[in-house]
Amino acid sequence: LGNTTTKCILSATNLDDGKTYLLKKTVRLTKDVREPMPGEEVFGKTLWKKELTVSSVAEFVSEVITESMATAEISKDSDLDFVVRSTGVTAGFATPEEVGAMIHALAEGCLAAGVPPSKMIAPLSHDKVPQRLQKYSKLNLVPFDGAVAGCLTPRTPSEIIANEMEAELSTAGIKVGAKWIDFDFRNPVITFDFGTTLKGRITDSAIPYANTIGSIAGLGGAIADALVQGAGLVDGKQGSALEAYMENLSEGKVDWSQAEAYAEEAHKLLRITEIPLGCERFGTVPVNPSAAKEAGVYLIGCDIGNNGSNIPKLRELGGKICGEHGKRFLFAAIDLTMVKVACRIIETASSQGLIDRKTSIGVTGRAALTGAKPKLFLEKLSKLDLYRKDEVDRQVVFVEDGLALGASAMARCMFRLGTPKNPLGGNRGGRCVLSERLKKLKIEKVGRSLYQAGG
Repeated sequence: LGNTTTKCILSATNLDDGKTYLLKKTVRLTKDVREPMPGEEVFGKTLWKKELTVSSVAEFVSEVITESMATAEISKDSDLDFVVRSTGVTAGFATPEEVGAMIHALAEGCLAAGVPPSKMIAPLSHDKVPQRLQKYSKLNLVPFDGAVAGCLTPRTPSEIIANEMEAELSTAGIKVGAKWIDFDFRNPVITFDFGTTLKGRITDSAIPYANTIGSIAGLGGAIADALVQGAGLVDGKQGSALEAYMENLSEGKVDWSQAEAYAEEAHKLLRITEIPLGCERFGTVPVNPSAAKEAGVYLIGCDIGNNGSNIPKLRELGGKICGEHGKRFLFAAIDLTMVKVACRIIETASSQGLIDRKTSIGVTGRAALTGAKPKLFLEKLSKLDLYRKDEVDRQVVFVEDGLALGASAMARCMFRLGTPKNPLGGNRGGRCVLSERLKKLKIEKVGRSLYQAGG
C-alpha cells in the first residue's frame, strides 16, 4: 500500500531455474480508500493527506486481494504459499504506534480476504515448510538470518529510514527482474525506487553477505506529482502524474534544450544532499542519521525544500510550463527533472567513494520508467565519468514492479528456497555463496559454544 497506488501482485517462481513470473497485477489509487466513518480513529495520512483508519485500509486491501486472486483464478488454499505485506505510507507517520496500526491494518485486510495467518509468518524450521516445497528448501542447512537476496540490513537497534524495508525489497526485486534479460545484477549495487517517496540502497561486495553502506530516502514521484497538480491536469492536492501520463512522447515535437532549462529551475526548489546529523525527517520521511553513522551507513536524501515546503512553488512551476508550452512539453520537463535527481544522487555517492565502475545501477518505480526517462538517464549517466561510454548499457538495468518482485524474493529467502545454479546472492560474475554461508554459520556456532563454555 503506497502513497499513490496500492498494488496486489501475484507471482510464481520456478524453483528449478529461479525465474519469477508475474501472474496478475491489480492496481488501485490509494486516494480511493473510503473516508473515515464516525467514531473511527485516524491513525495516519498519506503524503497527500489522505486520512487512514485500520478498518478503511483493511477493507481496501481485502478488495484488491480478492479481485486479483479471482481474476487470476488462484486459490488461496491450494495455490498460494506466502504473503508479504509492505507499505510506503510512512512519510506522514510520527510515532511507532502509527506504523504499528498500518501493519495491523494490512494484516486485517489479508485475513479478511481469506489468507490464513500461517501464510503470513515465516517458517521457523524445515518441517514447517509446506510439503511440496521441502525438497527445494535449505532451511535445515541455513536458517533465515534476515539477509534478503544476499544483502544484510544495517545492524542498528532501530530503522535508519522509515521505509528501509521497501528499499530492501526493491533492491531484491531488481535482482529478480534482471534475470529475465540475463543481466547479472548482483553486488555491489546502487538501487533507486522512484515511488511517491524515494528509497534506495547501496551495497558493497562483501562475501557471503553484502553490507548496506548507503541508504537513499526522501521524495521521488511526489516531484512529478506536484508539477502535474499545478498544471491542473489532475486533482490539485491528491492527483498523481500517473493519472495524466502521456505515452509516446515524441522527441521531434519537444525542444529538449528548453525542457532542460525548466528542469534546472525545478531543481532550484529541490534539496539533494547527505542527510545531516540531528535531522528527524528528510523529504517528510522519518530518518535516524545518528543510528546510520553508528552502523557505517551514508544517508542521501531528496527533498522539495524542507520537508516538502517548496511543493506549492513546484506546483506553480508546473502550471507555468503547461500553460506556456502544453502537456507534452510538461512531461518532457518532468522526465529531465527526475533523471537529474538520480544523477545528482549518483554524483554524491561517487564523491563519497560509495560506488565505482564495478557498481551496477538498478532503477524501478513509476517516476523513473515512464516516457523518455530510461533513455535520458543513460545519456546523462554517460557524461558523469562513472563508467566508460561503452560500459553504461552493461551496468544499468530498469525493472518494473521491483518492490513486488522483491516481496517474492523475501518469501523465498524466508523459506530458504534459493537456486544455487542461478543465485540472487553473491557478487556479479561470481558463483553461489552457499558454502561460504555454511562456513560462516559453523564458525558462529563454534564461537557461541566457546563463549558459553567460558561463561
